[in-house]
Amino acid sequence: MAALTAWFWNERFWLPHNVTWADLADPEPGVEYPKAGHVLSALPLALGIFAVRILFERFIARPCAFLLRIQASGHRIAQPNTILEKVFTSITKYPDGRRLEGLSKQLDWDVIKIQRWFRHRRNQDKPSLLTKFCESMWRFTFYLYIFIYGVRFLLQTPWLWDTRQCWYNYPYQTLTPGLYYYYITELAFYWSLMFSQFTDIKRKDFLIMFVHHMATIGLISFSYVNNMLRVGTLVMCVHDASDFLLEAAKMANYVKYQHLCDMLFVGFAMVFVGTRLGIYPLWVLNTTLFESWEIIGPYPSWWLFNALLLVLQVLHVIWSYLILRIAFKALSRGKVSKDDRSDIESSSDEDEQVGKDPRKPAVIHRHPTTKGENGTNGHLTLGTWAQEH
Repeated sequence: MAALTAWFWNERFWLPHNVTWADLADPEPGVEYPKAGHVLSALPLALGIFAVRILFERFIARPCAFLLRIQASGHRIAQPNTILEKVFTSITKYPDGRRLEGLSKQLDWDVIKIQRWFRHRRNQDKPSLLTKFCESMWRFTFYLYIFIYGVRFLLQTPWLWDTRQCWYNYPYQTLTPGLYYYYITELAFYWSLMFSQFTDIKRKDFLIMFVHHMATIGLISFSYVNNMLRVGTLVMCVHDASDFLLEAAKMANYVKYQHLCDMLFVGFAMVFVGTRLGIYPLWVLNTTLFESWEIIGPYPSWWLFNALLLVLQVLHVIWSYLILRIAFKALSRGKVSKDDRSDIESSSDEDEQVGKDPRKPAVIHRHPTTKGENGTNGHLTLGTWAQEH
């Protein structure tokens, strides 16, 4: 175990040349540097944030939802049927045409009635509009708060105005209370998302978002341990700039303020693309790749840190393309597509076509003024760029 620990904390990987952990262990009185143990304090704080979220959703978000006439009523309950329930839970939630015909003969029901039963049964397992609104309101509140805090904090720092300040005297850069609070709060929030993902709305991109949250936690923790906090605050602030707009657009969608939803989503798209494809590469990557090379030079963890940031940039390009495609459709068609990760299927009497791919439930368009391109009311088609970052 000792050998493994020594290998993991190898100074030649984590620190620049001619710097050791001992050099950072005992600074002069009144001076403190980041330590690996500090990141553990994010775990109890994450539990506290999770508890605050529960209270917020119950005593603030729910009353707001009721004022906006979002009801807690659930979905239509499927008629109890032992045979269909067994097929639903043990075999498939989307029976194909052959299975539907067999069930029709076995139960003496017509195929449309069986299709309707499966649709109602699937919708029973999906969250109500109230639940989704409360979740989005919590995220909107936190994202807006942390973004405002980050901007106010950075306005008082020299490295906001001159990014070369991120590397002068590195790694002997003092940890201030404001810097510690900003970093640990961000880290704790993403840990709380990890905890709550198992109790939140279950979406099709659960695994992708789980990996995303883990990668975010890893990147924040990594930059803290090797004292790249200054540039780390720039990365966090750039990523926080658009998240609250996304959640605001989702809330507008839930309360059926379609025009407001469209405007917020287009605003989100503009901010997202501007920060992720403009500010991030031209400002953040420029300093991590070129200014740091000139001032402190490369070393192993420097290469890894920049590799992770470049991977993030590739994801930004992909997400920006998807977001712009949705925003363009919103502008050209007057509506924003909905998120097929957690939508409630159409409750109209029109049903899926017999023999349709069981993995792809049918989408029915009846009211083009209120329905998105992908179907029914629910989340915007936001893919995996949430939140999360």
